[in-house]
Amino acid sequence: MSNPNTQALSDAGVSIWLDDLSRERLSSGSLAALIEEKNVVGVTTNPSIFHAALQDGESYAAQVSELAAAGMDAEQAVFKITSDDVAAACDLFAPVAAASNGVDGRVSIEVDPRLARKTAETIAEAKELHALVNRENVLIKIPATVEGLEAIAETLAAGISVNVTLIFSLERYRAVINAFMVGLESAKANGHDLSKLHSVASFFVSRVDTEIDARLNAIGTDAALALRGKAGVANAVLAYQVYEESFSSERWSVLAAAGANAQRPLWASTGVKDPALPDTLYVTELCAPNTVNTMPEKTLLATADHAVVTGDTVTGAYAKSNAVLDELAALGVSYNDVVAKLEVEGLEKFEASWNELLTDLAASLAKAAGK
Repeated sequence: MSNPNTQALSDAGVSIWLDDLSRERLSSGSLAALIEEKNVVGVTTNPSIFHAALQDGESYAAQVSELAAAGMDAEQAVFKITSDDVAAACDLFAPVAAASNGVDGRVSIEVDPRLARKTAETIAEAKELHALVNRENVLIKIPATVEGLEAIAETLAAGISVNVTLIFSLERYRAVINAFMVGLESAKANGHDLSKLHSVASFFVSRVDTEIDARLNAIGTDAALALRGKAGVANAVLAYQVYEESFSSERWSVLAAAGANAQRPLWASTGVKDPALPDTLYVTELCAPNTVNTMPEKTLLATADHAVVTGDTVTGAYAKSNAVLDELAALGVSYNDVVAKLEVEGLEKFEASWNELLTDLAASLAKAAGK
């Protein structure tokens, strides 16, 4: 039986994806149970998630021994291990993908974060990952850096579905949507079936509050403190407004007529960091049709336990959200400075996790090889 709270979210047009994957989660049946009981219809991964997963050496010991015997180095091994997990998850979600015509049942795998500023290398690795996983319901995850925009378009042009990640600003989100449409226009010209291409745009939420609230605390006035915990939701609400405007344009109508699927907004970084805020804030306040909310398990369980889902909380909140950003600007909080800092930090965190993963895996391979 589905949980009533997660079912209410699904009924409101929100696709629930789990922001986690591991070999243990697959083998134990816990992911299958979340599909059955908590309306989970997809999975996202990132370098930090895989680094945490591989800390459980027991689940991967047999494969690490095999890869060591095959003479693989850490970089080769990490692609093999992570793509195997993603392929297995894609197989688990295959019935969901079939039932939703490919809209859901999606599993994301990210290109090497060290390539985020390298367009050609990102395109090449996106194609390599797609071939390695070799499942129709995989999404290749590409960061929304300036250099990533062309990579997003070219990957879609090659007929590969994409999850665009690390979006913090409304300006960059508009550029991502443009890259998506450029990619689809090229895919159409290349003879690809647009109905088979899917994409989500991962707009990050909690990190915006963490950074802005620190600045508000430093200002310390009553007006500043009253705005804490409001910027992340306001920013995402205005992103949805951009989505509505962009996907009602004449340009989009031409692609839609050719069978294209709209790129859905995906709310990422939805685990609430501030204990003073409701732990389901980024779920209940970002409920809108045709969205994805990818949740860490803690947030998913909190949602299932006590979230109050009241339907669409987004489309009526545009004016209020604009007012929040205006008030922040009046206090001297620079939106552009915040989002630029968050992009740099986000890339640094993923690159650090990736490097730690490679270091740990190299040690495990050497041990398995008896070195």
